Amino acid sequence: MMENAWIIPLFPLISFILLLLIGKKLKETSAYLGIALIGFSLIFSVLALWERFSAPTYKATFEWLQIGDVSLTAGYEINQLNALMLVVVSLVSLLVHIYSKGYMKSDERFHIFYAYLGLFTFAMLALVISPNLLQLYIFWELVGVGSFLLIGFYFFKEDAKAAAKKAFIMTRIGDVGLFIGIILLFWQVGSFEYDVIFAAVDEGVISAGMLTLIAILIFIGAMGKSGQFPLHSWLPDAMEGPTPVSALIHAATMVAAGVYLVASLFPLFNASEAALMTVAIVGAFTAIFAASIGLVQKDIKRILAYSTVSQLGFMMLALGSAGYVAGVFHLTTHAFFKALLFLAAGSVIHAVHNQNIDEMGGLWRKMRTTGILFLIGTLAITGVPFFSGFFSKEEILIAAWVNGNPFLFALALIAAFFTAFYMFRLFFLVFTGEPRGDQRHVHESSSLMTLPMIVLGVLAVVAGYMNTPWFGHFLGDWLTEGTEMYGPSHIEGPAWIMVAAILVSAAGIGIAYLIYFRRSIERETFSTGAPHLYGILRNKYFVDEFYKMTFVYGSRVISLFLKYIEEFLVHGTMKGVAYATQTIGRLGAKMQNGQTQVYGAVAFLGLAILMIIFAFTGGYLG
Repeated sequence: MMENAWIIPLFPLISFILLLLIGKKLKETSAYLGIALIGFSLIFSVLALWERFSAPTYKATFEWLQIGDVSLTAGYEINQLNALMLVVVSLVSLLVHIYSKGYMKSDERFHIFYAYLGLFTFAMLALVISPNLLQLYIFWELVGVGSFLLIGFYFFKEDAKAAAKKAFIMTRIGDVGLFIGIILLFWQVGSFEYDVIFAAVDEGVISAGMLTLIAILIFIGAMGKSGQFPLHSWLPDAMEGPTPVSALIHAATMVAAGVYLVASLFPLFNASEAALMTVAIVGAFTAIFAASIGLVQKDIKRILAYSTVSQLGFMMLALGSAGYVAGVFHLTTHAFFKALLFLAAGSVIHAVHNQNIDEMGGLWRKMRTTGILFLIGTLAITGVPFFSGFFSKEEILIAAWVNGNPFLFALALIAAFFTAFYMFRLFFLVFTGEPRGDQRHVHESSSLMTLPMIVLGVLAVVAGYMNTPWFGHFLGDWLTEGTEMYGPSHIEGPAWIMVAAILVSAAGIGIAYLIYFRRSIERETFSTGAPHLYGILRNKYFVDEFYKMTFVYGSRVISLFLKYIEEFLVHGTMKGVAYATQTIGRLGAKMQNGQTQVYGAVAFLGLAILMIIFAFTGGYLG
């Protein structure tokens, strides 16, 4: 199957093309076409993964362009990392396709939505199997196009249009770094191929300083896609898109692309301690930064969005701490429980037609299935034992500690505490207590929406067992087989780290329980006790305001300055030259009027001027 893996991305591409051509006639039947085609992608992805368990990496390329002595190739490659990603992306996409059939029902642009889903999925699958950086960059940009279309799907809403533009522009900023890094890498190595690059790194062809510069530039691209500080603010605003889009973007596609990029180029980063430290510091800071914002937000989707930013920070911390397996492991488990949380949040929104958690409450009685599944996702992301997030988050904490980063380890522990608190705050406010809004027509979502959530709920529980100290480190052993470039398959750490992780999560859950369920502690304790800090968190550290005052207004001032230069200096000069030319032309035209007396007068006048000049120059005119 690996030899035919190139067809995996083609199914969603065919879906995109067909739905653009005939989707309007199919109407809501478009969903079945999209579901069937992405279903084929999942089947072939599973077969490719199964074959990769027993077969070596498969790579097939052909010459695309010949420029002088440089040959650029295109093709596909199936290795451990992208075989796993193919299954994760196609599975989550399939579940989102099924869920959308119920969520987007009766939407006027139903077929367009499914067409965009197909394009987005195609771009991500093609990115994953790319065998070189040039091809990856092409599909990397196409992923950005797909996200722009989906985030701005409700184009008649100003907020949705603004969010789509913001996502597109901010990720492009990161992409500039990635593009420069790729060019520098090609300059140093003479190839875009992964294997050639890794061989050059291993042989020391690239100097240490240049290697660090290239790695950091590439990481800037990953920061944009994966919402790392300071290129993070587009990701919460992306919630303006339909909720199924949020699940797809935040779980397995666009935001996963940045982490996948760092993981796929891990040997490059691993060769530079400075680059690894940069990744780790940015990841740890982003984890606690976004988690602190999530403590006080009231929009159910934005809380999950900041949770995504924080969890992506955990993944970057793992990779920066030389924990390749830990980062990929958490990328996998997070895809399942975060998709579950977003789809469950969509189920709630679909029922109550509101996103403010202060106007919900008591939904456990009316939406028991959604409530149970949301609780499973919450337990998983919180790191409660025996759920998938517990195992992957522990691997990250061990990697940070063993790699000698106690400060970053402490930041990760605090972020884990914040995660437990704000996620159970969200759960208690939405599903427990008395209703705080009109819930007369609230009922459980249809089976089309609950079935995908059930599948994800099962995965959110069992996915962690693929790499545990109790049942074997199957994932780690397989990811690192046959090479030492990715480090050890598992990092051993002291047992107290697991205990600390459990206690920290329990503390966050306990405090949320006392405040929002038992109400033993007043909800306003924090907002009244530390109003300035609460205001800073509520306003997301004023990052957007800072960007608006500096980059937005700054660019406007520069634009106006250049505009006035163009209008008054450039255009003014050109108008002056044109006016002078016209004036001289008019004078010349008046002289050439066909009257003999005028011509004679001009001739005598010219002769008089010449004589005067001759007299003053003493007869010398040379």
